Amino acid sequence: MYYDFEVVIPEVQGKVFTKKKGSATYVLYQYGQEYKREKRYVIPKRAIIGKVSSSNPSMMLPNEKYQGYFPDAVLPEEREEAERSCCLRIGSWVVIKHVLNEYHLQEMLFKPLGTNAGLFLDLVAFSIIDQDNAGQYYPDYAFCHPLFTEQMKIYSDVTVSRLLMNVSRDQIISFLDDWNDGRDKKQRIYVSYDSTNKNCQAGDIDFVEFGKAKDDKGIPVFNVSLAFDKTNRVPLFYEEYPGSITDVSQFRCMVDKVIEYGYKKIGFILDRGYFSKENIQYMDANRYSFIIMTKGCKALVASIVDSIRNTFETDRKCTIRAYKAYGTTVTSRLYEDDTENRYFHIFYNSSRQAAEREKLEQKIEHYRQFLEQHIGSDTQFGKTYLDYFSLYYKGKKLVGVQERSDVIQRELNLCGYFCIITSEKMTAEQALIQYKGRDISEKLFRADKSFLGGQSMRVQSSEAISTKIFVECVALIVRNRIYNLLKETMQKLDGNPNYLTVPAALRELEKIEMVRRNSGSYILDHAVTRKQKNILSAFGLDDADIRTTAALIAGCLAGKQSLTSDTRKEA
Repeated sequence: MYYDFEVVIPEVQGKVFTKKKGSATYVLYQYGQEYKREKRYVIPKRAIIGKVSSSNPSMMLPNEKYQGYFPDAVLPEEREEAERSCCLRIGSWVVIKHVLNEYHLQEMLFKPLGTNAGLFLDLVAFSIIDQDNAGQYYPDYAFCHPLFTEQMKIYSDVTVSRLLMNVSRDQIISFLDDWNDGRDKKQRIYVSYDSTNKNCQAGDIDFVEFGKAKDDKGIPVFNVSLAFDKTNRVPLFYEEYPGSITDVSQFRCMVDKVIEYGYKKIGFILDRGYFSKENIQYMDANRYSFIIMTKGCKALVASIVDSIRNTFETDRKCTIRAYKAYGTTVTSRLYEDDTENRYFHIFYNSSRQAAEREKLEQKIEHYRQFLEQHIGSDTQFGKTYLDYFSLYYKGKKLVGVQERSDVIQRELNLCGYFCIITSEKMTAEQALIQYKGRDISEKLFRADKSFLGGQSMRVQSSEAISTKIFVECVALIVRNRIYNLLKETMQKLDGNPNYLTVPAALRELEKIEMVRRNSGSYILDHAVTRKQKNILSAFGLDDADIRTTAALIAGCLAGKQSLTSDTRKEA
C-alpha cells in the first residue's frame, strides 16, 4: 500500500532506480544481488519502495518497504485532533464492542499485543463496518468513528503499516492458544473444516506460490483454512500455508492441531476436497468420527445407488422436508482392506436431477459438436472426450464419432443422487442436517471475501500478510457472532425482515450518530429508531445502552476518562 503523503526520493548512488509501468513510475531500491552460476551473471534484487509523485518528480508516495530500508526516515505517526469528523457514527461500533466484551477479546489481545491492541481492534472494526481491509483507507474510517485506541487517537496509515509488519507469529499463536483454552473440551463437538485461497498481487511473500486457485487470476496464491465448531457456532483457529499445498494434504496437520489444543470428543464434517483413504485412516487412528461428502468411490457409490434405485425416492418415510430430498442408509466398506463398516447415506432430489441431467446433456452436445468439427483432421483428443465418445481414425485422420451410450446413460441414471458417508450410525436425515450445518463455515469464507475485503492481498511482506489474516480471523469471530444473533432474532419475527442481515443491520446502525457542538463536546444527535431498536435487541442492547456508551465516548474524547484502562487491569 502507498501512503497518502510524499517524501523526497532517496539519493543513494547505484541503489535507487525508477521504472515506468503503464501510467505510473515506481521507485525501486536495490537491496542485494544474486549470482546465477548456470548463466554466469549477476541478477540484482530490487524492491519497490514508492511511486513517483504526479506533481513533483523529485517526490514519491512511499510504501511500507520504504520504512524497512530507510528506518531513520521521519514519517507522521498520528493525525491532528482537528481532523476528527464533527459527526461520529457509533451504532455498529457499540455492537462490535459488545461482542468483544462478551468474548473477552480485548483482554486476550492485550496480553500479546500490549498497547497495540487498541489499533488492532480498530482494524477489526474497520474490516467489519467498511467491508475492507486496505490499510491506507483506515484513517478515513477513523475520521468518523469511535476508536479502541488510547484516548481514541487517530493514527496515520504509516502506523497501521508498522503494526502490520511488527506482529509476530508468537503473538498470533498466543492469542489462538488463549482463545481455544477458553473452550469446553469435555463437550462433544463437530468441527467443520474448510479452506480458501487468496490471490496476492505484490511483495516478497514467503508462502505465496502458484497453485490450484479457486478464483484463478493467473497470479500466485496462498491458502487459508478455518476450523469451525459447528456445535457452538464459533471459529476455533485458522491456518495459512503455501498455495501449492492441496486441501487433502493439509488435513492431517489440522487434525494434529485439534489434538494439541486438547479437543477429545470430536467429529469432523468435511467436503469432498478432503476425501482420501489416508485421511479416513488418520481419523480412525485418532478415534475421531467423521461426516464427509464423497469424492472418490464413484464405482462403489454408483453400485449402491443401482442396488436401491426406485426403493426410496418417493417413499414418504424417507422424505427430508427441510432440504426437499429423500434419503436412505446402507452399510458398506469404503475400500478392500477397510476394517470398519461405514454408513452410506444416499439422497435423491428431483430438482437436482433435472438440473444435472440438463447440464450433462449440454456438455455431451458441446463435446460432440467440437469433435465433428475436427473430422478429417489428425487431431488427437484427451480422456475428457474419450470417456464419452468412441473415435474412429483412418490413418491419423479422424473419420467418425460415436457416443458411448452405455457410459452416458449410466451417468444420467446417477443424476439427482448424492452420498454422504459417516463413521457413526445415524439416519440419513441426521447426516444431511449435520453436513448442511457446515454451511456456516462456507458463509464465513464468503463473508471474508465479500464483506471483509479479503479476496486479494496487497501487501509487501510476509509479516504484513500474516497480520492481515490475523485481523480477518478476529473480525470473522466477531462477525460470525453478529450473524448468529441477527439470524436468531430474524427467525422470531414475522416476515423475516431483510434489515436483519449483517450488511443491512450495520448500514442501519451506522445512522446512529454523535455530533460535535460549538463547545467541542460530542452529544447523541437523535433518538434510536424502532428498526434500530429491533437490531440492538438481538444483542441484548437498547437505546439506554446507546446513551450510556455515547456518554463514555464523549468523556473519552474530552480527555476525562479512558475506555481501555479497565481492559488493561483485567489483562
